[in-house]
Amino acid sequence: MKAYIMEIEKFAIHDGPGIRSVVFLQGCPLRCPWCANPESQEIQSQLMYKEKTCIKCGKCIANCPQKAISVVDGQLKFDRKKCIKCETCAVNCPVSAIHFIGKSVEIEDIIQEVLKDRAFYIESGGGVTISGGEPFVQFSVLKELLMKLKEEGISTAVETTGDTDWKNIEECLPYIDLFLFDVKHSQASEIERVTKGNGERILLNLKKLASLAADKIIIRTPVIPEFNYNQTTLTEIIDLGAKYHVLQIHLLPYHTLGTSKYEQLDREYTLQGIKMLSKEDLKDYVEYGKSLGVNIQAGG
Repeated sequence: MKAYIMEIEKFAIHDGPGIRSVVFLQGCPLRCPWCANPESQEIQSQLMYKEKTCIKCGKCIANCPQKAISVVDGQLKFDRKKCIKCETCAVNCPVSAIHFIGKSVEIEDIIQEVLKDRAFYIESGGGVTISGGEPFVQFSVLKELLMKLKEEGISTAVETTGDTDWKNIEECLPYIDLFLFDVKHSQASEIERVTKGNGERILLNLKKLASLAADKIIIRTPVIPEFNYNQTTLTEIIDLGAKYHVLQIHLLPYHTLGTSKYEQLDREYTLQGIKMLSKEDLKDYVEYGKSLGVNIQAGG
């Protein structure tokens, strides 16, 4: 069985306890405007072009078998419909201005790679986190990875939007030690309106999971101005965490660190002009959580 992945990040410390390896699977049913990994949304290789690095040498144009690259008004333009992801342009680029994200990898190769750091997991209380995209999009891959990791005695975490059939979560539950469960809004209709996800299913899956394994859940909420950065919504999310007796809630301040990826993908970033938030902006909600006995952490 093969998995479609973006990368494997080593020595991660913000994706679960201890030192971890994070396997980023491709594919996601949501289209969050603030997504920091837009290259993860489709299950396919993605052409990334760094215009500021490009020296306009023309080697990519000369070597593209599909004639999918041209110059328009002095700038390189890529016809992404013509592109067959052969990566010839990237191979011939002398300054690495072109590269491709996303590849098909054998599951066993992933397991062998993450096991290289077994000693660090044991020493730090860490393990392997499977993230995305949305890991449950590649359900068979996810389950196989989790089962093999547990066979090796490795602690597992899954970062999920919760937007999947409940039976998928139920089947994987025995092999998951920690759910990093994204709750982007307290209202299902707002989740659907802004992220295009199935808000009702997400919130229902959180409720079902909490009834079975509240001690395995950390709620993660990206705090986004003009969407959920308001007293009503954030307190409702914290109230939900208190009601379900989850371990912690992580409030993740809005940042713009992924905006360059939209440029590289030739896609529009629609939140231009919105200022980043800081941990300090969320201190009142940390205190509110304390008043309810909920462990709130500002930042991942």
